[in-house]
Amino acid sequence: MTWSIVARDPDSGHFGIAVASRFFSVGSAVPHIRGGVGAIATQAFVSPLYGTDGLKMLAEGFAPDAIIAALTQRDDGHQQRQMHLIDAAGRNAAFTGEKCIDWAGHLVEDGVSVAGNMLAGPQVIEETMRVYREGTAKPLAERLLDAMDAGETAGGDKRGKQSAALVLYRDQDYPWLDIRADDHADPLAELRRLLTVAQERFLHVTDTMPTRQNPHGLTDRTQIDRKIAALEAEREAKGLPSASFAKPWKPL
Repeated sequence: MTWSIVARDPDSGHFGIAVASRFFSVGSAVPHIRGGVGAIATQAFVSPLYGTDGLKMLAEGFAPDAIIAALTQRDDGHQQRQMHLIDAAGRNAAFTGEKCIDWAGHLVEDGVSVAGNMLAGPQVIEETMRVYREGTAKPLAERLLDAMDAGETAGGDKRGKQSAALVLYRDQDYPWLDIRADDHADPLAELRRLLTVAQERFLHVTDTMPTRQNPHGLTDRTQIDRKIAALEAEREAKGLPSASFAKPWKPL
């Protein structure tokens, strides 16, 4: 029902997962990430336990291939499931059950994996991987979306489109970015719009939030207010409207 990409940025250690499907709210089921620990996508006939228990095992130091072996061996339904994952050291692995609906398969390369089922063909994950590999100069979010767009152009989910999600974690237990289009005619395009909206204000605020290293975060909000105001002024000077559907806010 799905194809997804799981990646770790080698320079920052940040994790990202992008996923799309002809299935409602795919972002609520497939991506599982913990900052500084790893990222897992569980799909096909989804077992959420592959994500929750897999992250626990990653935190305990198990290798990705050992996690796949343990989770599938205890599960009588594993032949209908698919998962791929990566750890904080960049080790990764993937599994596609033999009863996943065609076309189904996966690709694993250094720092990234792509997997899918119910796809138009192997070209979907091949193009997703190729474009991700070619996007080394781009930020991780844009790189993942470019890769997914390439997979969609190559045929995507053979049943059509419905939902998509993009999740990025830095080194914290909470996401830096978590956006979803749960029921949309063009969900990947909607993710593009949501990413643009996030870049206008949200991500700048996220950068100020408390972290393990700095439990206070940024306490003087005037700094971030000035930065956002400057960015808005720059956008308006170029004659560009906000990508958000929200009406402009004005102080009372």
